Amino acid sequence: MKLIIFGATGQTGQELVKQAIAHGHTVTAFVRNPDKLDLTDEKLHVIEGDVLNQDAVNQAMQGQEAVLTALGTESLAYSGFLERSLLRIVNAMKVNGVERIGYVASAGVDQELPGAQGLLAQQILKNPLKDHRQAIELLKQADIAYTVARPLRLMNGPLTGLYRQTESGVPEQAKQINRADVAHFLLEAIEQDEHVRSSIGLAE
Repeated sequence: MKLIIFGATGQTGQELVKQAIAHGHTVTAFVRNPDKLDLTDEKLHVIEGDVLNQDAVNQAMQGQEAVLTALGTESLAYSGFLERSLLRIVNAMKVNGVERIGYVASAGVDQELPGAQGLLAQQILKNPLKDHRQAIELLKQADIAYTVARPLRLMNGPLTGLYRQTESGVPEQAKQINRADVAHFLLEAIEQDEHVRSSIGLAE
């Protein structure tokens, strides 16, 4: 499969790139700074560009079969960056006839974190969560085959494959998940065409 990955230089994005290559896919990494992508492979094509540049995203989308995005925000202030980025990505998908996308969001985007600690976390992260929420709403309105991953606190441990998932809320008595397992979930969803038009909570 030909996959284009946005946010490929982030920690979760690099896991997506690494695992997609290991699965035999041809990967295009659309990045702002190629120097931050510490990966090389004959199946990896790196495009330097700005995700807010519609023409650049349109061109990079040509010939792709599916999209993965692990874009994030750089601060707790509200920027609207994720919504504006997803607007360009969805537009490019429409232009190029690409219908499948996997999106890494965050637990709390549906105000689903339980208890006092959950409420506190949602308050601290209210601006990034708002941006994710608006981006996800774009996916829903676009009539495309999306899968949203809502991971709990992201860790840098190895791929285990031993994680739990739920469409409603988050897994019970859970606190975290490895980035590698989030990448594993989203790749499998794309490869097996599962969890279409679904938002899935993930945790160990």
